[in-house]
Amino acid sequence: MRIVVCVKHVPDIQSERSLQADGRMVRDGGDGTLNELDENAVEAALALVEEHGGEVVAVTVGPDDAVDAARRALQMGAEQAVHVLDDAIAGSDVFGTATVLAAVVRRLGDQESVDLVVTGMAGLDGLTSLLPSALATELGLPLLALAAEVRVEDGAVRVRRELDHATEVLEAPLPALVSVTDQANEPRYPNFKGIMAARKKPVDVLTLADLGIEPQSVGAAGARTEVLEAAARPPREDRVLVTDDGEAGLRLAAYLVENKLV
Repeated sequence: MRIVVCVKHVPDIQSERSLQADGRMVRDGGDGTLNELDENAVEAALALVEEHGGEVVAVTVGPDDAVDAARRALQMGAEQAVHVLDDAIAGSDVFGTATVLAAVVRRLGDQESVDLVVTGMAGLDGLTSLLPSALATELGLPLLALAAEVRVEDGAVRVRRELDHATEVLEAPLPALVSVTDQANEPRYPNFKGIMAARKKPVDVLTLADLGIEPQSVGAAGARTEVLEAAARPPREDRVLVTDDGEAGLRLAAYLVENKLV
C-alpha cells in the first residue's frame, strides 16, 4: 500500500495564541509542533503499512517551520515527505490548502499509485475540521470521516466510528480518504533509531509552479473565507476562589451537590 498522510505544523495548543490585524493566526512564536491529532493519522497509516506492506508519505504545506511536522512523521516511521513551500500560500483558507494538498497527491499518484489518504480529524489551530471533506472533494475520493478504527481488506477500507448513540461501520473501495479521531490509536513516540534514520530520509520541497497552481488561486488572494472580527474572550466572572483552611473539600462537595454536578 502507498499511503499519503497530511500533517500540519501548528502553534502549541498550550501556548498563548493570538491573531494578527488581518485575522490570521500568529505563527512565529517559536513554539510550533506537529498537530497533535495528525499524530493519530500518522500512526494509523504506519499500522496499515506494517500489516500490508508499502510506504507512508507525509505531506505538509506552510512556511519554513512547517517542515518540522514532516520530519516528526519521518521520525515516527514515514518513508518520505513532501513540503510545499511558497510565499503565495500564506493566508490560505481550507479550500486553498485542499487545492495544494490535492495537487501533491495527484503528483505522487503520477509516480506511483496512491491507495489511501489519511488525515487527522481537525487542526488544533483553526479547528474547522473541514480539510478532510474539502480534500476528498478535490480528489474525487470517497470520504470516511471520524474513524475510531481503520482496516483494509480485499481492496477496500473499512472504518468504525462512534457517534453519540450509535456505532457506524463504513466501507469504500480504494483509493479513498480517511480522517481519524484521537480514539483510533495511541501514537508511537519516536525512538533514537527512528530519529537518526529520519535524518537520511528525503523531504522534497515543491513550489506552486511545480504543482501547476496559479498563485492567485490560493493564499489570501484566493481565500473564500475571511475573518471579519475577533475579540479576546472576556474573563469569567462566576469563579469562586476558595482558600483551603481545612474545609475546602467539604465546600467543594457542597457546591457540586448544590449545582447537581454529581
